[in-house]
Amino acid sequence: MFGKILPSLAGAAALLFPARALAGGDVAPLVIVADTRHLTGLMAWWGNLYNEGHLTFTIVTIILIPLIGILFGIVADLAMRLIGIDLSSRDLAEH
Repeated sequence: MFGKILPSLAGAAALLFPARALAGGDVAPLVIVADTRHLTGLMAWWGNLYNEGHLTFTIVTIILIPLIGILFGIVADLAMRLIGIDLSSRDLAEH
């Protein structure tokens, strides 16, 4: 009975307590930062936003990705309309 439960408990402990199970004692927290020393303008702002707060960076990214997708879609639609492709009046070929 204990032959099957003990390995399961050990596996659960390794998953629930990774700092103790894998690091082997007191360790310094891992700090992940972007190197912004040689960046300027928008790239420097973006890197500093990442360094100052991951939550703010995540929220701004989540907001910007759909907005940029909409912008690219509108620009692509205008470009196709300029070259004579009108997707709004397309006839379906499947009958």
